[in-house]
Amino acid sequence: MTAPSITLTRLDVQRLERLIDSLDDTLPGVIALQTELDRADTLVGHDEVPADVVTMNSRVHCREEGSGKDYHLTLVYPKDANADEGKVSILAPVGSALLGLKVGQHIDWPAPGGKTLKLTLLEVESQPANGGAFPE
Repeated sequence: MTAPSITLTRLDVQRLERLIDSLDDTLPGVIALQTELDRADTLVGHDEVPADVVTMNSRVHCREEGSGKDYHLTLVYPKDANADEGKVSILAPVGSALLGLKVGQHIDWPAPGGKTLKLTLLEVESQPANGGAFPE
């Protein structure tokens, strides 16, 4: 499957490149994140990002197409990740895949056991760019 086009904010790219620079680039997730940053079609200011695009610290509602199960996830920096609270690290496969997605797009999510799940983004429930908060 071809990856969907993505839109990123300059602020997110700047912060994520700083994160990548601080990590061992052989760590799982670092290469995938760099690949996502490199393939962004559109870079916008944090005050210009459309409300239906996933940015860092966005809370999203997505559905796994095979089971119909809904997920409410927040995309966070690694230090804030907490599976029990639905806070997904940008370095997790689903985290880097969600970054920059628009409502209605879907991603393939590598699941344990070698299965691939298809996740569709249904809603960006909250986005710091629209709320004025830009936690790092």
